Amino acid sequence: MENVRFSIIENDLKRNSDGGIDNEVFYQRSISSESNSDTIFSDEAHEILLLQQQHQVLWENKEIEETLGQLNNAAAVAHMVKTGTFTDLIPASNDAQLALLYCSVSGCVENVSYLLDHCGSDPKCCDPLGRTPLHFACCRGNAHIAKVLLDRGADPNRWDAKKEVTPLHCASSAKSVECILLLLKRKAHINIGLEKRSALHFAIDRNAVDCVETLLKYGADPNTPQVYTETPLHTACALGFTKCVELLLNYGADVRSQFGEGKLTALHLAAENDYVDCVRLLLEHKADVNCRNASHQTPLHLACLSQSIETVELLIKHGANVNAVYRDGRTALHAAIVKQSRCLDCCTALLKAGANVNKADNYGYTPLHIAALNEFSNCVYAFIEHGADITARTDGNVSALSFIVRRTPEVIPKLMLKFDGSIKVNDHEIGDVDCEIKLDFRWLVPPGALERGETELLLSLIEVGQKRVLMHPLCETFLFLKWRRIRKFFLMSLLYHAIYVMLFTMYIVGVYVHSCEKGIECQAPGYILTVGYFVIILNLLLLGKELFQMAHGLQGYAKYWENWLQWAIIFGVLLCVTPEILSVDELEKVPIWQHHVAAVVVLLVWVELMMLVGRFPIFGVYVQMFTKVAVNFGKFLLAYICLLIAFGLSFSVLFNDYKAFKNITWSLLKSITMMSGELEFEDIFYGDVVVKYPVTAHFIFLSFVLLVTVILTNLMVGLAVSDIQGLQVSASLDRLVRQAELVSRLESLFFSRLLRGAPTRLLKLCKRSALLRTSRNKLLFVIRPNDPRDTQLPEDIKLNIYKLVAERRDRNLSIRRRKLESNYSMFQRSLQRQNSNSNKQKDRSPIRNNVDDCCTNKAPTRTDHDTLLRPRSATNVPNVMMGETDLATKLKNYVNSISDVRSEIQMLKAQVNELGAKIDKFNDSCGKKLNFTVEELCRIKMVLDQKSAMRSERTFKV
Repeated sequence: MENVRFSIIENDLKRNSDGGIDNEVFYQRSISSESNSDTIFSDEAHEILLLQQQHQVLWENKEIEETLGQLNNAAAVAHMVKTGTFTDLIPASNDAQLALLYCSVSGCVENVSYLLDHCGSDPKCCDPLGRTPLHFACCRGNAHIAKVLLDRGADPNRWDAKKEVTPLHCASSAKSVECILLLLKRKAHINIGLEKRSALHFAIDRNAVDCVETLLKYGADPNTPQVYTETPLHTACALGFTKCVELLLNYGADVRSQFGEGKLTALHLAAENDYVDCVRLLLEHKADVNCRNASHQTPLHLACLSQSIETVELLIKHGANVNAVYRDGRTALHAAIVKQSRCLDCCTALLKAGANVNKADNYGYTPLHIAALNEFSNCVYAFIEHGADITARTDGNVSALSFIVRRTPEVIPKLMLKFDGSIKVNDHEIGDVDCEIKLDFRWLVPPGALERGETELLLSLIEVGQKRVLMHPLCETFLFLKWRRIRKFFLMSLLYHAIYVMLFTMYIVGVYVHSCEKGIECQAPGYILTVGYFVIILNLLLLGKELFQMAHGLQGYAKYWENWLQWAIIFGVLLCVTPEILSVDELEKVPIWQHHVAAVVVLLVWVELMMLVGRFPIFGVYVQMFTKVAVNFGKFLLAYICLLIAFGLSFSVLFNDYKAFKNITWSLLKSITMMSGELEFEDIFYGDVVVKYPVTAHFIFLSFVLLVTVILTNLMVGLAVSDIQGLQVSASLDRLVRQAELVSRLESLFFSRLLRGAPTRLLKLCKRSALLRTSRNKLLFVIRPNDPRDTQLPEDIKLNIYKLVAERRDRNLSIRRRKLESNYSMFQRSLQRQNSNSNKQKDRSPIRNNVDDCCTNKAPTRTDHDTLLRPRSATNVPNVMMGETDLATKLKNYVNSISDVRSEIQMLKAQVNELGAKIDKFNDSCGKKLNFTVEELCRIKMVLDQKSAMRSERTFKV
C-alpha cells in the first residue's frame, strides 16, 4: 500500500509519449521553466495540440510532389509546367488533368487559364488523395487561381478522400481572408465539417484572427451540435489564443460545453495550460468556476497540478472552492504539491484563501504527508505554520512526523525553535521577583489531535526516534501538568493492584508456604477461602481490563512487555487459585506443579507492582536505572556465557564426586554462583571427597578464580554501571517516555470507541478532569521562577525553564551588540569619507581631527566590553534566582555606556550636519558675491569699450 501510495501524485503527470509533437511546443507549456521533461496535459489537450501541429501547414510541397509523381507520365508533365509549353498535351487527357494540378500548386494563373480554356482540363479533377486544384489554390492562399477555378465550375464544397478538409478549410488554414470571402460568395457551406472540425477550427489552429472574425461575421457556428465534441472555443483555450477566445465569446460561444471522455470545459483547458487572459475572459462571460470534469476536477485542481500560480490566484478571486474534492478524495492543496518549482506559491495562495490544511484523502494522506514525502521542506514548514497536524496518520498508521523526520529532517530544528518561542518572559528583568514566564502548550496539542488526546504529538516523537525532545522544558512541564491531572486515575489503578497483590500474597502464604509431613494434619487457615474468592474476582476484573485495552488497539497493546507480564500473571493466578484447591481440607493434596507455578507468579506479581510504583516521577528514575542496568548485565552475561559453560563442563569432569558438579545442568548453575565469590575452596579440595585429578583441578580452579571471579565479574559490573551520570540522564529520559506512554494510555481510554455507549455525563466529567485544555488556564501556564511562594512546578523544571530563557536573552544581547558594533563602524566609515572629502577646505581640518580623536577614543571602549557580552551557557545560571548577579550588573553598566556612546554619536552627527549646513550657506553666499562681481566687471568692460569706440570715431573725424 505504501509503495503504491508513494506514486499517487505521479499518476496526475501525463508523459509525452507521442514523438510527433515538437519539443518547442511542449517547452512553452511545461510546468517549470527549468525542466520540460514532465508536462501536465489531459488527453483532450494532447489531441488539440497534435491537430494544431499538423495543421500548421496542411500539405508540404515535397509530399504533394511525391503524390503527383506516382501518376503516369508525371515527370514529363512536370517539365512542361516548368517550361510553360503545353503543345504536346492531348486535350482532356490525364496529362492535362495532371498539368492543372501542378499549375495549381505552383501558382501560375496564366497556365491554369490556358489549360482550362485550350487543353480541356477538368477543374474538378483530383490527385490520388482526392485533392482538387481548388484545394491546392486555397491551401496556398492564391485567390486568383481559386477565382479562375470557381468560374470554370470547381466545387467549393468538395471533400478530399479522407473527408477531412474542403477548400474552405484550406483557405482558413492558409489565413487567406480573400479566399474565404470568394468561397463564401460561391455558396461554400460555412459550417461544413462542424460535426468534427470546421473551417473555424482550422482558422483558430493558425491563430488567424482576421479569418476567425470573417467566418463568425458570415455566420460560422461557434458551437458544435453534438455533445462532448471539440468546439472552436475548446481549441482556442487549449492553445491560448486570447483574441480568438474573445471573438468566439462575443459571438455566443457556449462556455459550458464539454469535450472528450474527460468532459473538459474551455475553462479546464485554459486553466491547466496557464492561459490567464483566456481564463479571465471565460470568467467574465459567466463560466462556472467550480465546473467538474469526468474526474471531478475543477479548473482550480488543474491549475494547481500545472503550477499555474497566476491562474490559481485568479480562480480564487472569482470564488473557486479551495476545498473541493476530486479523485481519491484529494483537494487543490494535494494537487499543488507536484513539482517544487512553484509549489510554495500555489500552496500559499490556497492557504490564504482558507484551504483545509488537514484534509485527508481516501488513503489518509494530508497535504503535509505528501509535501514531506516529496521532500518539499518549504511547503512542510508553511503547512505547519498554518496549523497542519503533524500527528495525522495515514490508513497505514504512518504519521506525518515520520515522513518529516525521514524526508525533511531540516524542519525539525525549526520545530524546536517553535517550542523555544512558546516560552515567553514579560518585560521585567529575569532576576526580578515579579518576573513571569508564560508557557504556551498549543504547539504540543495540534487542533486535529484534540479527538485523540493531548499527548499524541509526544507519542509521535517517541515513535520516530525523537524522544530527546521530551526533555525540552516545554514538553517536560506539559508532561508534569498532565500527570498531575491524570494521576488520580493512576492512583486508583495502583490501589487496585496493591490490594490484588496483598490478597494473592496472603493466599500464597496460607496455602503454599507450609511444610506438611506425612501423618500430621496440615490445613490452611480459615481466611483462605474468602481471600481466594476475592483473588479470583479481582483476577477476572484484571482480565476484563486487559481485554478492553486489547480491543481499544491491539497493535499498540502488543508492543508493551508489561501487558504480556499481565497476561502471565492472570493465567498464573488462574492456575494457582482454583475451586478445587479452595475446597481441599488438607494441603498435602495440593499438586506439586502448582507450587512451581505459585513461586513464579508471586514473583511476577511483586515485580509488576514495582514497575507500577516506578511510574511515579519520584521513584521513576531509580526503577528505570535498575531496569537499564539489568538489561545491560543480561547482555554482557550472554556475551560471556560460553566461558561459563566451558568452566562448568570442566568442573563436571574434574569434580564429579562433588554433589554440586554431578549433574551438568547444576554444574553450570554452580559456576554462575561461584562468580559472586562463593568458591567453597576448602570443601572442594580438603573435604570428605578426595580430589582425583589434583594438578589439573588446581590449575583449572585457579584459572576460574582469575578469569571469572576477578576479571569477568568486575568487568561486567564496571560495564553495567560505568557511566552513572549518563545512566541517570538516560533513565530520566526513559522515565519521561514511560510517563508519556502511561498518560496517553489512560487518556486514550476516554476517547475509545468502546465507551460510546457509556453515560455521557460520566465521560465528560472524566475528560474534564483529565485534559489540560479544560483546566482553569487551559493551554497557557504562567510561573514566577524567582518567587519562593510559587510552588506549581518542581525546582528542577523551573531551573530548566530559567536556563532556556537566560540563554535566549544572552543570544539576543549578543546579536544586538554585533548589530550596534556594525552600525557604529558604518557611521565611523561615513565620517572618515566625509573628512577625506573635506581635506581641500582648510577651515574643516580642525573638525576632522576632533572627529577622528573622538572615534579613536571610543574604539577601546567598545573592545573593553567584549567579554561582558559573551554568550553564557546554561551551566552558568546561579542556583539562587533572587537578585541580580555581577554579570547582570556589568551588562546593565555596559548598556548604559553604549547608550551614552550612542547619544554622543548622535550629538556629534548633529554638529557635523549643522556645520555642513553652515558651509553650504557660506558657499551659496560666496557664489552670489562672485556672480555679482563678475557682472560688475562685465559692465565696466562694456563701458570702457564704448568710451574707446567714441574716441576712435573722434580721431577719425579729425
